Order: sequence, then structure tokens, then C-alpha cells
Amino acid sequence: MTNASDQHVLLRPEILAISAYRQGNPAPADAFKLSSNENPFEPIPAVLDAIASSSINRYPDGSAIAVRTRIASKHGVDLEDVHVGAGSVAILSQLILAAAGHGDEVLFAWRSFEAYPGLVTVAGATSVAVPITADGRHDLAAMAASITDRTRVVIVCSPNNPTGTTVGADEFAVFMAAVPRSVLVILDEAYAEFVTDDAAVAGIPLLAVHPNLVVLRTFSKAYGLAGLRFGYAIGPAYVLDAARTTAIPLSVIEQAQRAAIAALDHEDELFERIDRLTALRDEVWAALTVQGWTVPKPQGNFVWLPTGEGTALAAEVFLRHGIVARALSTDGLRISIGEHESVEKLLVAAEEVVRTLPNASGSLPVD
Repeated sequence: MTNASDQHVLLRPEILAISAYRQGNPAPADAFKLSSNENPFEPIPAVLDAIASSSINRYPDGSAIAVRTRIASKHGVDLEDVHVGAGSVAILSQLILAAAGHGDEVLFAWRSFEAYPGLVTVAGATSVAVPITADGRHDLAAMAASITDRTRVVIVCSPNNPTGTTVGADEFAVFMAAVPRSVLVILDEAYAEFVTDDAAVAGIPLLAVHPNLVVLRTFSKAYGLAGLRFGYAIGPAYVLDAARTTAIPLSVIEQAQRAAIAALDHEDELFERIDRLTALRDEVWAALTVQGWTVPKPQGNFVWLPTGEGTALAAEVFLRHGIVARALSTDGLRISIGEHESVEKLLVAAEEVVRTLPNASGSLPVD
């Protein structure tokens, strides 16, 4: 007779084979947490007031009419062309579930946002990861060449997380011309507000040109609402309706909806903070290049250090200097631009790493 304690619930083997998404490590009391690309500034008073004025004994507006109307007005699109979710990653999951299943393929660059492969597996589809270039950029030509009759979704991340590089507007136009209109293209622009490169693609103006394009944005980064989980998508209404069908009902809480409206109403104040962060980012990057690092010029709110096989050791060096960085396998470290006071510690640690770890300053490792 089989012992009941030896019996296990049968689970999908492909789910058991992958690792769950892991948040950036918490920071010790004497360290700066620069592992999660969070906005280091405290919320503005208007956002705090908006949160305080909401009630938690009632369900939120499941259609999020007020905030969707505000977003639609900001971007000059119809209300039904806007969808909101508990972070842009939630909407990405919904879109993949709506478009791809068993036997289908979802194509993306790699290394890119670490949640992509897991979301594809959960949907039952197959990941097709196209290696990025040696300088950390999307290889759009290789991605276009990798599209097959099984491809249902292509994800393009600009600026790319974690390398910080952007996709150019011209190369994106060539890419979109090569993608069949039956294939959904998701342009993940979670860090769009930090972009200072005029040649970078801007997705929302292209929606009228490409009927198979959806653009993802978030309030977690530039707007400083990471703890409230609010993101949105703009694209064809019928595609977003399919995403809404796969969504968990009422997952975008009222506090998040009200805070997003308050943030939009006070963009001038928030964007002044973004200007300060991007200026600090550029200063950090310039200092890293002087130290000897060969790293992409960043366009998000983070920098990328291609530490390769020495990544775990490099993370320990940074932690010893009071910096919690995001170690990504044996590829490198992603380090957020945080408090101004963290910069000296960051640069001291980076200089030690580039001096002591073999090949630490080289180009990004690719698969």
C-alpha cells in the first residue's frame, strides 16, 4: 500500500522546471537597495492625498474608467484603446495568454527582462530567445528572420532591461515592415520616460501605422508608484479586449488608480525628478567609462556591468561597499540609479571590480 505521505499533486513539469521570478534582494540597514530600478524619491504630496482619499472597504472600478480616460486624453487615443493592469508585466502576461498557447512561439531578445521566459511557459507556449548583440542591443534583423508560421507574439524591450540600450526608430520601422500583420508585436517601454536619445523609437505615435502593435508603459519607474502596481497598454481595442478577458478581475486597486491620476496631474514636478535622475545616470556612466568599463550608454534608470562569470563575486564586492545590485546569472550586474549619496559607493565598488575581476570590463556575454 502506498504511503499517503509519498503521494504528490501532479503539476505541470514545465512549470516545475523554471524558477519563480525573484525580487531584488532587500538591503541591509547600512546599504542602498539598487537592485529593483525603483524611483528613489518619496511620493509627492498629491499622490499621498489621493491614496488617503480612497476607501478599502469597496471594490475598485473594474473598468478603471477615470484613469483610462485620463491616459487616453494624454496620448490622444480612444478610451477602448487603453487597458490597465497591476503593473505592465501583468498586461504582458494577459496579452501572451490571449495570443499564444501550446504549439505557438513567443519571440524576444535575450538577455532582456527576466520575466519573459516564465510568462511564455505559463501560457503553454514556446520561447524563442534571440541573442542580443555584443554591445547589448536587440538584433532586429535576426529577430525578424526567426519568425515562423508558429510565431504569435514578438516582444521588443526599449530601453532594454537590463542593458539599457534603445531600439532606433528607423530600425524598428524596417523590422515592423518584415513582421506579418497576424503576429502581435509588444513594445515594452517601461523606461520610456528616461530616454534622452532622440533616435530611439517612440511607440505610441506608431500605433496608427501598425495595426498589430501594442505599447506597454508603467507608473512603477518614472512616476514612483512601484508599490501600487499600475501599468497600462495602448493598442487595438480588440486585442486589448482579449487581454481583459484573461485578466484577474478587480486587480487594479482604487489607490493605484487615484494615485496614477494624481501623478499625471503633477507631471511637471515628477519630470523634474526624472531630469535629475537621468543627469545622474549619465554622470555615473561617464565615470564608469573612465574606470575602464566598456558598457552601453544607458537610457533607463540603471546601468549595466557585464561581469560575466565573475557576476556573483562582483555582487559581493558591491554589497561590501553598501550597494545591493541585481546579479543576473553569469551575465552581469544591473544597478539602479538611486539616491545621490549612493553614487560614491557605487563607483568605488565598480572600480574595485574592474581592477580585480578578469574580463570584467568587456562587452556583454551573449548566448
